[in-house]
Amino acid sequence: MNIKRIVFAALGLVCFGLGTVGVFLPVLPTTPFYLLTLFFFANSSERLHTWFLGTRLYQKHLDSFVRGRGMLLSTKLSILCTVTLLMGFGVFMMARKGVIVPCIILGVVWLLHVLYFVFRVKTISREEEDRRDE
Repeated sequence: MNIKRIVFAALGLVCFGLGTVGVFLPVLPTTPFYLLTLFFFANSSERLHTWFLGTRLYQKHLDSFVRGRGMLLSTKLSILCTVTLLMGFGVFMMARKGVIVPCIILGVVWLLHVLYFVFRVKTISREEEDRRDE
């Protein structure tokens, strides 16, 4: 195993750990960490990649999105609430110090996140998700 694969496997494990913690703590976003895990495992080891695709956490949070079908409304809302809270905290802290330009930049990034999830990521129903599992 070469050094590149070892580094990708290690980064994948770190992202998997952070994503799993994010399932229980609303401060950490689960989906981006699991997407990174998928990328790192796919570039490190076929065995790790196959294992991750089979986990219940992957199936629940990413499978339908990766396959291009969309996300459950609850997943989209969870992501948007987490992003809003984290970016809102950043804006609040910067605004207290009178730093305006980064506040505006963060506000634009937040708006782009919302627009992306509302208009570009398809919302699927629980029934569609359940049909996929059968």
